Amino acid sequence: MSNAVLTISSKNYSSWSLRGWLPCKMAGLDFVEEVVPVDDPASRAELLLLSPSILVPCLFHNGIRIWDTLAIAEYLNEVKPRAGLLPKDRAARARCRSICGEMHSGFTNLRSALPMNLKARHPGFRVWSGAQADIDRIATIWRECFAAYHGPNLFGAASMADAMYAPVVTRFMTYDVRLDDTCARYCEHIMALPEMVEWYGAAQREPDQLEELEMEF
Repeated sequence: MSNAVLTISSKNYSSWSLRGWLPCKMAGLDFVEEVVPVDDPASRAELLLLSPSILVPCLFHNGIRIWDTLAIAEYLNEVKPRAGLLPKDRAARARCRSICGEMHSGFTNLRSALPMNLKARHPGFRVWSGAQADIDRIATIWRECFAAYHGPNLFGAASMADAMYAPVVTRFMTYDVRLDDTCARYCEHIMALPEMVEWYGAAQREPDQLEELEMEF
């Protein structure tokens, strides 16, 4: 029986839940999922970007409660060091933490203009300038990582950075974002990961429960 519980919300809509869930999977942690209903007020507010929530994701492991995606990933790196959620090289670790922090605290225009919705498709979606600046910055981060660490993941092997940027990959897919060949290949790689295939399949089976995010763009 698992001694770890991860609380998440919608797999279709919740980027933060995915950022907490993926490191657990990458670390090989044996855990069970506890899903907060979409109609929970705090969960719904988080999904609609109306307020932050400490409900999801939240990991309970060996009597310890850890919330916030970066805290979860750092904790898992300590208890599952062989999983390599952070690179072994100190300079690479510093860079990994830096780009994870940038994703964690930034790109607000992208988040609001291109909300996560794995079941939706918006071909030819027009991206406004504020969100495009965020997209351009993310593409720069990716290209710099590939130049330094040679792929197929941002730091060669899978790391917490890939978990932090995976929801962005789904946004690029949903909103038909134009990318160069290097970044497009990375998106294809991330979506083909077994963990992402599992998450995506579960998201497709969820009912559409947030009318605000099912609007016609």
